[in-house]
Amino acid sequence: MTSEWFKDWFGTKEYLNVYRHRNESDAEDLVNLIINNIPLPKSSEVLDLACGTGRHCILLAKKGFKVSAVDLSKNMLSEARNTAEKENLKINFIQSDLRNFTHSGKFDLIVNLFTSFGYFENDKENFQIFKTAYEHLKSGGYFIIDFFNKYYVEQNLIEESHDEIDNGEIIQKRKIDGLRVVKEISIKQNGFSKNYYESVRMYSKDELIDELTKIGFAIEKTFGDFFGNKFNQLSSPRIIIIAKK
Repeated sequence: MTSEWFKDWFGTKEYLNVYRHRNESDAEDLVNLIINNIPLPKSSEVLDLACGTGRHCILLAKKGFKVSAVDLSKNMLSEARNTAEKENLKINFIQSDLRNFTHSGKFDLIVNLFTSFGYFENDKENFQIFKTAYEHLKSGGYFIIDFFNKYYVEQNLIEESHDEIDNGEIIQKRKIDGLRVVKEISIKQNGFSKNYYESVRMYSKDELIDELTKIGFAIEKTFGDFFGNKFNQLSSPRIIIIAKK
């Protein structure tokens, strides 16, 4: 198991297979929640930090914003770029590790969505993303993080799941290991087996807010799901924080 597990895993075609069921309506609900809760003129410049296959940045571009999107994975950026081209959308895709990402421009909105956070080994590296967002925002700009609620995960963890694929299956085993939630993924297909690993640091809402305010953000709003319901520590699946520079 490597601490840089995301470099191996996110670069594989198997990753796209495991997460092929990701819900487009979730992405639409989240993007709508964002634009309904902050004043964002159509010409606004938006940056998606850890854009993955582009679900959110493509929706933001469709809304008329000038969108840039960064991710470490060439594999996922290629998927995102292909989708954007098919939709005839102009998005500035950038390959970079978020720990050392820099850009000459400043943005009106920066987002980090769908638990694209907590992958790194230590708090300093994880929270560097908040500093990067702050440095790349215009004065009065907004940063939005959407992360899982650690208390909800602890209470509702599905320890094992099986998913059928062509000529095989995907087995996912999950556990809490200290401050991290860990997933082991076995892909068995055509007589071969491949194993991958995910490890995400769990943070509470208070820990995230403390760090954001320490950096200089003002917390504007918080939600507990994609529909804008109030955050409840035990029952909310998500922590969505709108912070302003």
